[in-house]
Amino acid sequence: MKKWLIGLVAVPAILIGCSSNETEVDTNKEPVDIAALEVKVHILTPEEIAVNETVELAAHVSQNNEDVNDAQTVEFEVWESGYRDEAKKIEGKLDADGVYKATTTFDHDGVYYMYAHTTARGSHVMPKQQIIVGEPDLSKVKEDSEESMNMEMHDNMDTSENEVEMDHEENES
Repeated sequence: MKKWLIGLVAVPAILIGCSSNETEVDTNKEPVDIAALEVKVHILTPEEIAVNETVELAAHVSQNNEDVNDAQTVEFEVWESGYRDEAKKIEGKLDADGVYKATTTFDHDGVYYMYAHTTARGSHVMPKQQIIVGEPDLSKVKEDSEESMNMEMHDNMDTSENEVEMDHEENES
């Protein structure tokens, strides 16, 4: 009984002795504007282009309304609708004032899509734009399926994420 009573008094005494009286102080007096930290990419490429005309693929990168001239990568991925697996990637180079550019030529009429893959300041942003080249027969245009685009993104996931998804799928079965 004495041991039990000593234990009842000793444990709280030890816990009180180990606790800290220091309080955490938030020295940030201004609230953090999360939206200001967001990297934004605005595609400047025209949505309609003539066949066999050299076109400038361009994107303006900004953060907190300021130009981003130090993006790690800006890569334009272009493909004809229905042919996502044949996409070509073109590296964008900084021109000026947060604008990254590359050039390409479309050799036939069609509906194309472009991602402006941008990695800057710890974020990856990839806005998408449709580009109509020439005068395509829209009845013959192959649609891009969302499934093929989701598969591409799934294929790019790292192995640990794939393993987690696989475990989750097995648990559902």
